[in-house]
Amino acid sequence: MPEVNGPEQQANPAQPLGAGMVTALVGFTSSFAVVLAGITAVGATQAQAASGLAALCVTQAVGMLLLSRWFRMPITLAWSTPGAALLAGTGVVAGGWPAAVGAFALTGALIVLTGLWGRLGALVAAIPVPIAQAMLAGVLVPLCLAPVEAVRSSPAVVLPVIAVWLVLTRFAPRWAVLAAFGTAAVGAGIAIAVRDTPLDAGSMIPALQLTWPHWSWQAVIGLAVPLYIVTMASQNIPGTAVLGSFGYRTPWRAAMTVTGIGTVLGAPAGGHAINLAAISAALAAGPSAHPDPARRWVAAFTAGGCYLVLAPASAALVTLVAAAPAGVLETVAGLALLATLATSLTGALADEEHRTAGVVTFLIAASGVGFLGVGAAFWALLAGLLVRAALSRPRPVSPG
Repeated sequence: MPEVNGPEQQANPAQPLGAGMVTALVGFTSSFAVVLAGITAVGATQAQAASGLAALCVTQAVGMLLLSRWFRMPITLAWSTPGAALLAGTGVVAGGWPAAVGAFALTGALIVLTGLWGRLGALVAAIPVPIAQAMLAGVLVPLCLAPVEAVRSSPAVVLPVIAVWLVLTRFAPRWAVLAAFGTAAVGAGIAIAVRDTPLDAGSMIPALQLTWPHWSWQAVIGLAVPLYIVTMASQNIPGTAVLGSFGYRTPWRAAMTVTGIGTVLGAPAGGHAINLAAISAALAAGPSAHPDPARRWVAAFTAGGCYLVLAPASAALVTLVAAAPAGVLETVAGLALLATLATSLTGALADEEHRTAGVVTFLIAASGVGFLGVGAAFWALLAGLLVRAALSRPRPVSPG
């Protein structure tokens, strides 16, 4: 990418460093609660959840350091937030936590294969956007209802969190979830002090908890396949589009190889999936990172370094969350996902011709009802595709 010369580009050399720190801070605080909720839902213990969060931080950090430095582009990575929401909606699969770990590893292998084999990528891209969005929206509904339910169980802590989130959403939306998390942390700290709840200092020491993967067909179909589709459709493809909107051509094969291998390596430690960043990508790739597009890679590189710093804090964070009043973690996660839910519903129902298929997909995914040991997300996707095929009208053939 050509360098843009001029005094403006040299005015603030620390600008991309600050942008990278903000990218990491916003990316971590805005969705770590979703990740913890998802990993815990599929059977992880407190220690395994902390290990998974740390593994995700490390693998995406290394990926950002490699990709941004090698290609001199602001290529930022993230954990799969929609994928974590999918885990929370799926729950424990046949085979328990080891089977979930096996599904994570298989997801990573599929991502690598997508980068190496163009036909698989084309097959994923051929899944109608309304169906994929409807499946994601259905999975998100129970999580987004959590703040409502938490008001009943812990109103003294949850109501201030919601109030702060609402005010910041109005005046500074980028920091709304971060402020909500800060309010939740203060409220939880006060509640812990009042109850005189002892904290296990030993559990705050960072440590990786490795689990040998196990594969069951229920976990492969009900978890790995939906996780792969959601990660590709809701993260990797939009992430490529975000970079493209700022004039960068994503090195697709390298990005899929790095994120796929990172997912495979992080799976035994509890990491579910890493991918190209979508929403937070604009923080490092946009003009706010640096006026010169050729210097914005420094922001992504800095974000990677920040995630390495954040990784050891995962154990302490999980310990504090576990000691907090019921519903606090779920409240932060639900508030963080409201915007994603709104986007998914819009995408699912915007096309009038396929709206019925979208509604069917949404309802089945939101029901949480699985069959044959396979979660609702897979059946929602299958039903949506069948209904769409049954109701699609053949296009008229133009004469001549």
